[in-house]
Amino acid sequence: MEGTIINVVLFVAATFTAALVAGLTGFAFGLVAGAVWLHILNPLETAPLIIAYGLMVQGYAVWKLRKALRWSRLWPFLLGSAVGVAVGTAILVAMPAKPMRMAIGAFLVLYCIYSLLRPRAHRVTAGGAVADAGAGVLNGIVGGATGLAGIVVVIWCTLRNWPKDEQRAVFQPVAVATFAMAGLGLGVQSAVSAKIIWLFIMGLPALLLGTWLGLRFYGRLDEARFRKIVLSVLLLSGVALFFGGP
Repeated sequence: MEGTIINVVLFVAATFTAALVAGLTGFAFGLVAGAVWLHILNPLETAPLIIAYGLMVQGYAVWKLRKALRWSRLWPFLLGSAVGVAVGTAILVAMPAKPMRMAIGAFLVLYCIYSLLRPRAHRVTAGGAVADAGAGVLNGIVGGATGLAGIVVVIWCTLRNWPKDEQRAVFQPVAVATFAMAGLGLGVQSAVSAKIIWLFIMGLPALLLGTWLGLRFYGRLDEARFRKIVLSVLLLSGVALFFGGP
């Protein structure tokens, strides 16, 4: 009984922390939550919870930022990600997951260290919608192969150096779409158990509180601080990926 209570406390605490980070930065819910959940739940329980909660966190944040949405900017990323997810899931079946996670983790670490040490951010302006669609394809491949919805688009938005609201108005809808596609695939392949439903209900208040607080803190950030926080979270994500499980 004691172990069960401890596991519930850990689950709720990880849910709150992940929602707080995602509300503040717009991404990384699955990485933060999964780092704890995978020690107390199996992957078949963790995956649907990450997708369900991720849809709620990202969906709420997209609604809050709806005035910043620009469909003319957004559609290349969505189209590219839809194509890339199919390729990514095929790669996931064809090759072991660990080498890909380590490669992505190493890239994130090197990229973030370099970006944090630069005195000024260099803005990429070339390529237009075609380059954005290409980033979307790569984002879908990584998301389909690793479950990291939106990581590549987050990096691309920092390279574009758009204002923080415009960045989140791109990578959060892309993450919602990627989560939805992953959720559809998961629903086709497996059923949701009573335990998952119970855990979902248990963690829901912590999720809502963490998301609300994260968005409140986000509203107080200037552009420079937002960039540093995003890069720092990406750096920690890369470390977690590189040294993660089997």
